[in-house]
Amino acid sequence: MSPDSAPAVQEPDPVPAPPSLAALFLAFARMSLAGFGGVLVFARRAIVEQHRWMTADEFNETFALCHFLPGPNIVNLSMVFGSRLRGIAGGVAAFAGLLLPPTLIMTVLAIAYARFGDLDVLRRSLAGISCAAVGLLIAVVFRMMTPLLKRADPLALILMLGVFLAIGVLRLPLPAVLLVAIPVSIGATFFLRRKVAA
Repeated sequence: MSPDSAPAVQEPDPVPAPPSLAALFLAFARMSLAGFGGVLVFARRAIVEQHRWMTADEFNETFALCHFLPGPNIVNLSMVFGSRLRGIAGGVAAFAGLLLPPTLIMTVLAIAYARFGDLDVLRRSLAGISCAAVGLLIAVVFRMMTPLLKRADPLALILMLGVFLAIGVLRLPLPAVLLVAIPVSIGATFFLRRKVAA
């Protein structure tokens, strides 16, 4: 076989270098400023699609962890994600980028709302914004479901459907559902991985 006919070896994609603290701050500041109706949509787009700092599965797993911690999910995500890439300083940079710009803006808007909040045009505008926020939330839910549906993992789909039915349809208390769902999902995943390894 001649050297020219040898099959080309595909090089693995290089692992991107972790972002600097300034890049983390600016990325999360952009997310928070673009995040009308919620930052999650824009955080996923920036982290997974734009910067490729995480895969879709890694983002879902990290967000799942943050969802089960007390406090706002996206704030938890900023701390966990920043710490994962740049340690505690990275967590603080992402956290500050996420919260500082909207806090300043909301302070100014709160002062304006206290003065002009009774205007009918402002109330109608807020009603329209709430519709857009619901649409954005539904869009990100479907995007986060895509990796699970592509894997066609029956256990993940059953757990997802069970939690949805328990909270969304039966309206069971969230803490009670989590107390059951978390150990069941961890135990089932651990058992299946051991079974595959064996």
